[in-house]
Amino acid sequence: MKYKFKMPPYEHQLTALRKGWNLDEFAYFMDMGTGKSKVLIDNFSVLYDKGYIGGVLIIAPKGVYRNWSSNEIPTHMPDHVLADICIWQPNHTQKFLTTWKKLFEDNYNLKIFLMNIEAFSTRKGVEVAEKFLLAHSTLMAIDESTTIKSKNAKRTKSIVKLGKIAKYRRIMTGSPITKSPMDLYTQCEFLNPELLGHKSFYSFQYEYAIIKRRNLGSYSFNQIVGYKNLKELNGLLDNFSYRVRKQDCLDLPDKVYTKRVVELTPEQARMYGDLKKIALGICEEGTVTPTTILTQLLRLQQVCSGHVKLDDGTIKTFSSAKIKELEAVVEEIDGKAIIWANFTHDIESIVELLTKMYGEGSVVSYYGATSTDQRDYAMSSFQNPDSPVRFFVGQPRTGGYGLTLTQASTVIYYSNSYDLEVRLQSEDRAHRIGQVNKVTYIDIIAEKTVDEKVLQALRSKIDIASVVLQENVTDWIV
Repeated sequence: MKYKFKMPPYEHQLTALRKGWNLDEFAYFMDMGTGKSKVLIDNFSVLYDKGYIGGVLIIAPKGVYRNWSSNEIPTHMPDHVLADICIWQPNHTQKFLTTWKKLFEDNYNLKIFLMNIEAFSTRKGVEVAEKFLLAHSTLMAIDESTTIKSKNAKRTKSIVKLGKIAKYRRIMTGSPITKSPMDLYTQCEFLNPELLGHKSFYSFQYEYAIIKRRNLGSYSFNQIVGYKNLKELNGLLDNFSYRVRKQDCLDLPDKVYTKRVVELTPEQARMYGDLKKIALGICEEGTVTPTTILTQLLRLQQVCSGHVKLDDGTIKTFSSAKIKELEAVVEEIDGKAIIWANFTHDIESIVELLTKMYGEGSVVSYYGATSTDQRDYAMSSFQNPDSPVRFFVGQPRTGGYGLTLTQASTVIYYSNSYDLEVRLQSEDRAHRIGQVNKVTYIDIIAEKTVDEKVLQALRSKIDIASVVLQENVTDWIV
């Protein structure tokens, strides 16, 4: 394709674009780290340039939808495509109303509206999306489309209904099937109910699931005990989708970095604000040592993770935006993954979450309190490809050195160390001799907090501990 891309696409991205750019409905079933966001941006940019669309509605999980505006679109959308971008806010702040009004101005700019999936469980969110769709010839896209896999969910019903208004429809996910092939139905129903040849979920289920009638006392129900005709189903998907696995992308770099941005919960935000004032007060008192300032930064980072250690040694916990985002991330990935977290409390919370999601024996931990025998078991069972252990949850300062964890091709940083060496060493537990796949590194960070500063410094290979006092320390806190 002779197109003025802002960044040249990789070959697999160009293949995806060629296959579906002008189809009314298409699915990008592309692994995390293979660049499906760029493909979608190139797709709607081409359609806009050709005069086929005037608007784009992107729906994504709460921890992702703002990232389209702050990162993905500025990085990948061609410079010649001028756009008005509005980010959904349920409380309709003045900033939202100003950018919302621009979506309806009579000019030639591409109108882009970004919404979180949760908004479609509310009447206000549905009405606003409908108004946008009716005003423009629109491409409507669902980022991480497994968020609409539940046929009975209110948001699924709303999105399927609204999809009928859009001129073009796209879904994107690396794992379209998280539990069973039945997950596919509503994702494809949003695209077009006729794509799978069934206009109802139950006829689709009858075609591809083996069902037995079960009796439990006076109660009887249908239970899926197996699946059938899956080769036929796969053939249908090939007609309107493109599937690529990370290990098949020979032109990808060995390391792929991405991030998931979350907003602090109201309780976290209040505590973060209080601790920030205390930290600034300490800085204003006079000379501070690296230990003092790093301790203050550490406490701010604890709040971002969902807890804080008080002066008396007790732990105060909060509802954590990060733990919710981690749950969404692990549902999107296949195979084994390493999850690094700085704090013992976080490690224990993550282990508890994953055990609930995937059962006993699916996760091992590796941190200061782990015994020698438990550490040996954690490493050997994780490295065993036949073991049920999928997740290695560790403290990077404890497990980030010397271990070989090449069964993982995904590494998640729930929180980061301030020590550059610790970050680099922990990255290399998966990226070393014996690794045959590309490795994706995912940082979960709280926006507008110290998390962003820390990640920026580490990505720039800056050792925070050695430079923080050479700068204005308040810059790090604020």
